[in-house]
Amino acid sequence: MKQGLLGKRVVLGASRKTEEMSTLIEKQQGIPLVRSLQGTVFLADEQVKPGLEKIIEESYDWMIFTTGMGAQRLVDLASDMGIKDQFIEAIHHAKVASRGYKTFAALKKLNVTPDAKDDDGTTAGMMEALKDVDFNGKRVVVQLHGENAPRLITFLEESGATVLQLLPYQHVDPVWDTLETLVNEMTNQEVDAVCFTAAIQVRSFFNFLRSKNYTERVLEAFEDKVVAVAVGKVTAEALQEEGVKRIISPEIERMGAMIIELSHYYEAQQNN
Repeated sequence: MKQGLLGKRVVLGASRKTEEMSTLIEKQQGIPLVRSLQGTVFLADEQVKPGLEKIIEESYDWMIFTTGMGAQRLVDLASDMGIKDQFIEAIHHAKVASRGYKTFAALKKLNVTPDAKDDDGTTAGMMEALKDVDFNGKRVVVQLHGENAPRLITFLEESGATVLQLLPYQHVDPVWDTLETLVNEMTNQEVDAVCFTAAIQVRSFFNFLRSKNYTERVLEAFEDKVVAVAVGKVTAEALQEEGVKRIISPEIERMGAMIIELSHYYEAQQNN
């Protein structure tokens, strides 16, 4: 029997597949604790419709898509509004940037080949691909998913672009009592690791920390005993942006692989 997580109290920040991950942690002799760090998601159709109408009525130079699900939702919503063909035509007339393989696949279904795309699935990677583009005076649409992307928007606006942001999905904040509990557990050294399975969990948690002036003490906990674990590159990037330095992340971006990677980390620690 694997015992890489023997006695380790591992927090799961996810809101789904928690039973499966808990079982995997227990098989590694660990103790799973579910502390959901993300709220519910809702379709923001009414907020997005004016933006879609604006895209049809006006000319945009660039369209930047950050998630496959979000890109597809915009197409579906345009279809519901009776303007699907015009929306797809507007995409074809603009230059297009894509982040992540799922987004690339969604655009491929529309016969769209991006003019720029990331190399690693991250927003930073996409920005790197766009760094030599002259955005001065350009009109840019940015499709986001669930949350704002301040670094990307700032990058575009400081480059001289006028940006229209579309968020087809939006997140409701998680339960603050849960976040308060986790902060206390981390600072009292009652947990050993916190697993983040989406960037929105990172954003929600650190927004809460800033509102309560808890950020410094949590970052200290991450530097001391508590290990930050990310399911993949995008989530790890979000943790890095918030100041977390030690991050464990698997090569294969899957929840199960994340738990196994954490187990291997502790096994290596024991052997040193």
